Amino acid sequence: MTINTDHLQSTLRALETALTLYERATVNQAAIEQEIFRMAIIKGFELAQEISFKLMRRRLRDFGYTNRQLEATPIKELLRLAAQHSLLSLTEVERWFAYRDNRNSTAHDYGEAFVQQTLHLLTDFIRDAHTLAERLRTGSLLEEEDL
Repeated sequence: MTINTDHLQSTLRALETALTLYERATVNQAAIEQEIFRMAIIKGFELAQEISFKLMRRRLRDFGYTNRQLEATPIKELLRLAAQHSLLSLTEVERWFAYRDNRNSTAHDYGEAFVQQTLHLLTDFIRDAHTLAERLRTGSLLEEEDL
């Protein structure tokens, strides 16, 4: 089954733009602009993850899981199910674990160290989220050798 991923793709484009604009703004020249882009990056990162997990749940219903089961499934277990059903490779799941761990930190720490950690993850996250969106959009699964 294919899934409409327009909202995820739009969120990822906005995240990419915020990252580009953040990198262009220097602390000395445009401190307020950099802060605005930093907030946009953090919120975009959080939103893109939540949309990804929602779409993952929708796709996992094709494998016989109910909405109730999937809503009660912790995110890391959801990621494991995605690997089990060839939506993600084990390597991708490990990276998604790191993204989720970082996301969970946002509730406690919006300091500079957190931002730098998030910025470090963003390139891989954006690539992985685009890859997931494409698999969900087309309904394709990983081949055995890709897992």
